[in-house]
Amino acid sequence: MQPSLKTYRCSSIIKTSLEEMLRFHQDPRALSMLTPPPIIVQIVRDERTSLTQGELLFRLWFGPLPVLWLARHEQGSTPTSFIDRMIIGPMANWQHEHRFQEVAGGVALTDEVTFAHHTGWRGFFTRMMFDGAPLKFLFFYRHLRTKRALE
Repeated sequence: MQPSLKTYRCSSIIKTSLEEMLRFHQDPRALSMLTPPPIIVQIVRDERTSLTQGELLFRLWFGPLPVLWLARHEQGSTPTSFIDRMIIGPMANWQHEHRFQEVAGGVALTDEVTFAHHTGWRGFFTRMMFDGAPLKFLFFYRHLRTKRALE
């Protein structure tokens, strides 16, 4: 039985230029800056050649619990977007598109995540960490940190 896909979307206007937004996301430290405490990110291997090419292997530490995640970076649906697709990780499916669009007053940052949970105990864990209120908090935090870094 295929797990059912869900979509979550979060958008903000950031008072910055498109060039600065892209530069921020290209910074190897961006993932750590955008991950809320108490979660710790440990980069294992970074083979990205750009925002739209390569793979990033990292470990998320939820206290003493490590979660290994391999994300493949790909071109998004627009020329100024990119996708990180989970290849190895805790979810049955995770595709995160980062879209940037110049608008009056700055850049519209839109994060759209399409995801599915496994069944059983693995799905129970991921629902506690990557759905509902925790997912909303994750992207609230990411957008807040992006604003603080760029405005």
